[in-house]
Amino acid sequence: MSKASRDDLQPVSRIQNSKHHAEPSKEFQPDPSPSQITRRQFGLGMLGLAAGTRFYRPDKLAPSVIGGVKIGAQSYTFRAFISIDKLIQALQGVGLSYVELWDGHLNPMKTSEAEFKSVKTRFDDAGITVGAYCVNFPVDASDEYLDRGFNGALLLGTNVMTASVQKPIVPRLDQWCQKYKIKLGLHNHWFGDKWFHGDKSKEFESPDDLLTALKGSSDYLSINLDVGHFYAAGYDPVSFFRQNHKRIVSLHLKDRDKDPDRTHRRFGQGATPISEVMKLAHQVRFPYVANIEYEEEMANPSDAVRAAVAYLRQVLS
Repeated sequence: MSKASRDDLQPVSRIQNSKHHAEPSKEFQPDPSPSQITRRQFGLGMLGLAAGTRFYRPDKLAPSVIGGVKIGAQSYTFRAFISIDKLIQALQGVGLSYVELWDGHLNPMKTSEAEFKSVKTRFDDAGITVGAYCVNFPVDASDEYLDRGFNGALLLGTNVMTASVQKPIVPRLDQWCQKYKIKLGLHNHWFGDKWFHGDKSKEFESPDDLLTALKGSSDYLSINLDVGHFYAAGYDPVSFFRQNHKRIVSLHLKDRDKDPDRTHRRFGQGATPISEVMKLAHQVRFPYVANIEYEEEMANPSDAVRAAVAYLRQVLS
């Protein structure tokens, strides 16, 4: 995951450049016309109106649970669809009802409480659950920044956050986790990626980096295990997940190969042991969301994400 708010981890051009703001994909279809709505759907809608609720949406997503495991997307996957409405269309298009919402889609420092609530309503109406809120706090984040990020998670309806951060801010994050009763997963990277120019001593890559950060912390401080980056760095994500799944609150799924660049591949075409991790997630009844994070084909990754869902369905069938 190469995320926003971290200039040392990611070039600004990958985050803010307007050329990445795509128009809605032609594959996304408009809401059904009245002639396409069945009598049952119409009747349910009238019942909703009578009860004072919102109109029934026939396109509302069913929960994307495969083999007992919640499957979602890290919204960085759809970073070209920068608005919330386009993101919702993208998630509907691939059939995923869970999202880990990246702060590039909803920056807490630029979002009011009313706007957070509006975003949650739009997700709810589409049948989408925010499984986690990803805020990549800078190392010198102000108290206001932390408060707005953590409170934003609660307004979105989740008590889980993830973050790509530097080690010096971790004690403060633990304090805010306890204050808001939110679990925050620390995210790992592979230092061999060409875009990485950070201070390796302050970043998270190895099992020791992650586990050392948890020593002496509250139980709220947790891990966001990026399976692909972990494998790329030369570590065994299956063994790590087996031993530490109780402290892991989000999985990032990507398939990286074993070539020197650890090239990103479509699911099932690389060397990352995604299938083994997912089978283990089923066995341990992992209660959080396993999020597809596909970093290639940025202009429109929908076909690749649908292929990833099909791959996971085959693995967990």
